Amino acid sequence: MRSDDLAWLTAAETGPLLAAGELRAADIIAAQLQRIARLNPALGAYVHVDPEAVVGTGPLAGRGVAVKDTQPVQGMPWTYGSPRYRARVADHDALSVSRLRRSGATILGKTNTPELAAAVGTTNPLFPPTHNPWRPGITPGGSSGGSGAAVAAGLCTFATGDDMGGSIRIPAGCCGVAGLRPSRGLVAQEEPDPTGLSVRGPLARSVADLRLALEFLADQRPPAVVAFRPLHIGVVGQTRRPIAPDCAAACERAVHTLRRLGHALEDVEWEPEAFSRAYQVVRPASVAAQPGEPPQYGEAAARLISAGRRLALTDYMSALRAGLAAGATLRERLTGFDALLTPTLGQPPMAIEAVPAFLSDQWSDYTQFMLPVSFAGLPAVSVPAGLAAGLPVGVQLIGSFGQDWALLDLAESLEAEDGFGFIRPPDIG
Repeated sequence: MRSDDLAWLTAAETGPLLAAGELRAADIIAAQLQRIARLNPALGAYVHVDPEAVVGTGPLAGRGVAVKDTQPVQGMPWTYGSPRYRARVADHDALSVSRLRRSGATILGKTNTPELAAAVGTTNPLFPPTHNPWRPGITPGGSSGGSGAAVAAGLCTFATGDDMGGSIRIPAGCCGVAGLRPSRGLVAQEEPDPTGLSVRGPLARSVADLRLALEFLADQRPPAVVAFRPLHIGVVGQTRRPIAPDCAAACERAVHTLRRLGHALEDVEWEPEAFSRAYQVVRPASVAAQPGEPPQYGEAAARLISAGRRLALTDYMSALRAGLAAGATLRERLTGFDALLTPTLGQPPMAIEAVPAFLSDQWSDYTQFMLPVSFAGLPAVSVPAGLAAGLPVGVQLIGSFGQDWALLDLAESLEAEDGFGFIRPPDIG
């Protein structure tokens, strides 16, 4: 098997080949490192690579993992894309990283993120911008854009991200990979999040790999896949905000496919405004306690920190309460359905310089299907749904709280149909 073919293996494909003695874990990791060395200088997915990454033993042996630079990996830089943390090196592993290591995964390096993970693109003052593997100059999304690009370009088996306001699902949609935001609290994290909105999860080239990664990230054995039963799925076809025709068309294709598979689909209302208003207060407040003074950070992060420090506590608490209350309403609405279907994003991937300013009105259009899920604490998965003008588009499936495994079963059934699932970017090799 050629080196590039080894690097493209999914986690699920790797296990049987290792068990049969047809491959060595060390050869897969070497192939991924060679591919990173060749492609990353132009792509900018990684900001740090361990050229001597240790090949582990265990159920995840032979799987190379890229870790978002918001999450600590012992002995590696931990910068959050910020000048304030330029020289910081982690002295411990994140809980999720520790679980992956113990299971035999190899940590290949750290992936790029916007400063303080506060953007829907992946640029920052420390490192070159991350490009979309489908086309140079196009955003990979954010804030887990480095992870999304690494997965889509075959520079790892799967990657970790975190998702407060869409930061796993946005890059998944932009890069044409699968990305899971787990139910709130399913994946343990060592860093406290007073908002309760941020969760950690995986990005991968298949839903099967999301399932395998989640098993170890959550330290939870998945239940057996149940026999098919028709589901009642709510569909968000329109909102008060504009939806690009290509994104709406991807959702409509998913409607036809799920209906053909035997599911019952019904239109539902989607009201993103309360969530956007709440997040526009909660997100600046979430970075207000960053150490030091705003000038120690990049320009955009400094503005966000300053805005957060000007907020009154009552403003923050009122906004958070309003967002969580709207989230509770969404959870209640979902009780009549097995899942909801939406476009992943309101717009297809755009040029890096055209990425909407964080918390702007255009940002609200772009993220209108992200924030309600975050405030509701629900699991959601972005599934690749083909191409539009040569760039990926995705659809989002949302499950009931704690029903992550059942949601992945549904996502995998959609992924298996024509027009859905990962496609290798044609010019990436």
